[in-house]
Amino acid sequence: MDILRFGDRGPQVEYLQLALSRLGYSGVIDGIFGAETRRNVTKLQNDNGLSPDGIVGEKTWQILLPILRGYTYYTIKPGDTVWSLAKAFYTSQNTILQANPGLVPDSLGVGARIIIPYGFPLIPTNVSYTYTLYKLLVDGLRVRYPFIRVGTVGTSVMGQNLYSLTIGEGENEVFYNAAHHANEWITTPVLLKYLEDYAESYSQGGEIFGYRAETLYTAVTLYTVPMVNPDGVDLVNGAIDADSSFYRQALAYGRNYPQIPFPSGWKANIEGIDTNLSYPAEWERAREIKFSQGFTSPAPRDYVGTAPLAAKESAAIYEFTRAHDFLLTLSYHTQGEVIYWQFLNYMPPNAREIGALFSSVSGYALEETPYESSFAGYKDWFIQDYNRPGYTIEAGSGQNPLPIRDFQKIYRDNIGILASGLAVFTDMI
Repeated sequence: MDILRFGDRGPQVEYLQLALSRLGYSGVIDGIFGAETRRNVTKLQNDNGLSPDGIVGEKTWQILLPILRGYTYYTIKPGDTVWSLAKAFYTSQNTILQANPGLVPDSLGVGARIIIPYGFPLIPTNVSYTYTLYKLLVDGLRVRYPFIRVGTVGTSVMGQNLYSLTIGEGENEVFYNAAHHANEWITTPVLLKYLEDYAESYSQGGEIFGYRAETLYTAVTLYTVPMVNPDGVDLVNGAIDADSSFYRQALAYGRNYPQIPFPSGWKANIEGIDTNLSYPAEWERAREIKFSQGFTSPAPRDYVGTAPLAAKESAAIYEFTRAHDFLLTLSYHTQGEVIYWQFLNYMPPNAREIGALFSSVSGYALEETPYESSFAGYKDWFIQDYNRPGYTIEAGSGQNPLPIRDFQKIYRDNIGILASGLAVFTDMI
């Protein structure tokens, strides 16, 4: 994390403000390090025995980062019980036990180091997302819910991990992905929040969207890649240094297409290749269409690259899919409140019926993809090569990037789709 001081702006200031609010220091989350934020930082430093200089350096971040990850480490002392620790850290006994498999409540070993997850929900729904925050949240989900398996499917152009998060033990494999397009980053917290809610429901023996979580868990293995294009997301949300070669290259590409606002109009990966126009599904036709529209070189959007899978991130998702046996896929995009379910004349069994179910639980329209956008997408390739149901969900409504204030409505509209995508492989539907 960067050193932050009065006058700074950006996503890391949002994360500072988020952590302060979770610790009870009231204030707005606006990404502006103003007088109120400085006062709260000074209070935090005073409360923790640090020099109250109002500057967020290494020692102050050491206090704040566990709050963003959602957990801390604790060394057991004489007299500690799970109940007393839960009370002291404002969390629950079940949450502590869940994060520490094998911990025996009646026999806590003095000197043993355990994990204490905090009592608040982990996934924030009121800040901009960047790869930095994403890494912290992936770690937090892994620790809170050890039955969520974390891996990587590859790396981005800038070397950032494309994390996969997997939950469930069923023989039916399903795949959800989000943020192929950089300025559609709000889809990342949609998937992360769903994972958190599903994992919590499963751990408590509860339901999600009316479906018994344990039944979903035992019937289906859900694989997710919530941020396919981390470099592009970082560019859109101001997390790439303007002096870096990657930023300068992207800026040069943007200047070749002045009609597209920079960086808010950026959809591509950091090399200017549209990651959802990179799959081998009539790629040549996509090239013809996009070239006719003027996208003939690396661009903020709609440039198909020099060949199928030229986008490194898309190639990683392609190989990940080929290594599995997915029966259904959801690809999250924004915006339009539309569900696209078809590619050319392919009619995968049950695809229309499942799409109609998704439409009914979300209120989104079930439609065929417009011709100009009908080729070289992940959904297109999956349907073409596997003849199984694959969907593009265009969440929310407005102009990309959709503001984070729209998150709650988007999530309410889509939790039914996310849960039903698993439930179709059970006898609950």
